[in-house]
Amino acid sequence: MHIDTFIQYITTEKRYSHHTILAYQNDLNQFFTFIENTYKIYAVDEITHQMIRSWIFDLSSRSISSNSISRKLSTLKTFYGFLRKNNIINNNPLIKISSPKKNKRLPEFVIQEQMDELFENILADQSFKGIRDKLIIQIFYFTGIRLSELVQIHDHDIDLNIKQFKVHGKRNKERIIPFGLVLKQSIQEYMSIRNREIGKSENEDHFIVTKKGKKIYNKLVYRVVNSYLSRVSTLKKTSPHVLRHTFATHMLNNGADLNAIKEILGHTNLAATQIYTHNTINKLKTIYNQAHPRA
Repeated sequence: MHIDTFIQYITTEKRYSHHTILAYQNDLNQFFTFIENTYKIYAVDEITHQMIRSWIFDLSSRSISSNSISRKLSTLKTFYGFLRKNNIINNNPLIKISSPKKNKRLPEFVIQEQMDELFENILADQSFKGIRDKLIIQIFYFTGIRLSELVQIHDHDIDLNIKQFKVHGKRNKERIIPFGLVLKQSIQEYMSIRNREIGKSENEDHFIVTKKGKKIYNKLVYRVVNSYLSRVSTLKKTSPHVLRHTFATHMLNNGADLNAIKEILGHTNLAATQIYTHNTINKLKTIYNQAHPRA
């Protein structure tokens, strides 16, 4: 079904993230399993738009959300676009397929008073773990960074003198994120105890590490964030992404320009607002220092 060739393409040429690649692979495997089981068809050029519609109906009948179905269709459209571009198929059945209307969901965020309470709770523990976990919460809330970006930060990505660090976001796109004096002091505090008690990371110079000096991993970060957010908030979701939403919401509430926030967050739809691409890092620093409640 050409899945392996497509996965290699989005891995090496498009440079999609590991998480996105896995999602694409799972979506395609689910689709072709359905086609094979339902229609006994094993050739991609024999699949019709009616078959794809029956797959959508099957997903809906199993209470799969419209947002999830739209994402799966997006995967399929990218896959079929790849096949058509490489002359593997002559016709694209996805042309006749429309995505279901997505449900609009407001992002969940932690209110300012709860964030203040959270930071009061995490100041007491002065062990390596305590200082590291406090820094993890601070970085998410002070910068709006993604989880995948956080775990990939190296020491050489951080410039304490000018208070900024670089991250590699989706599709390996690099961007600069400014931060304030409070985060600078926390980074220095963490690096001091890390270098004293843990030593150099076994994985080059990864910035945030475990107690054994190894690169931090997603599940550990989730546990840290969930542990602290659960103490101050009743939100159903207590993931790092909630802190990303909280960062953006609090910046907006304190007068930051929406386009500047989008640039700091590294959203991909920059073409919609051209002013955004012309902002300099110095302007972002000014906006950040003026607008963030704990900068």
